[in-house]
Amino acid sequence: MAIRKKSTKSPPVLSHEFVLQNHADIVSCVAMVFLLGLMFEITAKASIIFVTLQYNVTLPATEEQAAESASLYYYGIKDLATVFFYMLVAIIIHAIIQEYVLDKINRRMHFSKTKHSKFNESGQLSAFYLFSCIWGTFILISENYISDPTILWRAYPHNLMTFQMKFFYIAQLAYWFHAFPELYFQKTKKEDIPRQLVYIGLYLFHIAGAYLLNLNHLGLVLLVLHYFVEFLFHISRLFYFSDEKYQKGFSLWAVLFVLGRLLTLILSVLTVGFGLARAENQKLDFSAGNFNVLAVRIAVLASICITQAFMMWKFINFQLRRWREHSTFQAPTVKKKPTVTKGRSSRKGTENGVNGTVTSNGADSPRNRKEKSS
Repeated sequence: MAIRKKSTKSPPVLSHEFVLQNHADIVSCVAMVFLLGLMFEITAKASIIFVTLQYNVTLPATEEQAAESASLYYYGIKDLATVFFYMLVAIIIHAIIQEYVLDKINRRMHFSKTKHSKFNESGQLSAFYLFSCIWGTFILISENYISDPTILWRAYPHNLMTFQMKFFYIAQLAYWFHAFPELYFQKTKKEDIPRQLVYIGLYLFHIAGAYLLNLNHLGLVLLVLHYFVEFLFHISRLFYFSDEKYQKGFSLWAVLFVLGRLLTLILSVLTVGFGLARAENQKLDFSAGNFNVLAVRIAVLASICITQAFMMWKFINFQLRRWREHSTFQAPTVKKKPTVTKGRSSRKGTENGVNGTVTSNGADSPRNRKEKSS
């Protein structure tokens, strides 16, 4: 009776590339579950929490405002569900940009692995920064932030937000939360993960802080300012990858980066240190959303100042590294010219030839060997 040998072949295992190519499809299916839930009465109440903004109130029309009533929003615990849904949307948009734009450019440019990852990072962030700058600027203009800067601290707490304002903050939180799973989807190197986690955490800390402390007016202005500077850096890096001679964008970014840090500090001190410090109501009231007390103001200013100092320290190190690399690349190789001197040293130099090379007149020539044997 023949004995069948057990197969030593291991069962097929899904490759990591296969998982990465299909993660957007899986996320799309999850998002479709919430959208399809709106079509049925049984699941509509649960799905609507994820898809639409919550905690809206309707204010009656006044003589100063338009004839129609205004619908405003405040925040609550249900916003976490909305942030989760739009985090899924951000993952889908990220995959679309990666597959249909960045991957096609990468195939044409034939980047190295290091440039490939940096190009993908700058491509994704430049698209997000540009979209956020345009959206945030539209809100600033529509709500007269530019014409009246005192709106940053006047009538605090700003616990009621317009639809555009609240949706902007929900989208910002969703995008930076989506950056955590993208570290796995994009196969980020282990040595780059700590750097990624630091700046993702800083974004979430400050955006969530402005949202929860009802400092959404100040947070919006600072985000638009910061995003504009960061967009210039990443778009300059994209041009640099296509042509390494391109350096003008980095020079302009360096100037605007320093100005951006100064404007951030000035607006923060002006709003928190002077505007809110002189407000009449300075009592801690969680129900009204009033956090205008000395301890909170100090904590807000300290976090902003420490973050700006950290960014300046990273910026100075970056500029010093670029300056060293540039000076090393531009330094010409100086060749030593042969010096003719008298005496024994000149004969040795002539025998060894130019730059130490042995010539036919050197010590190993047949004539010199004959003289030595005699």
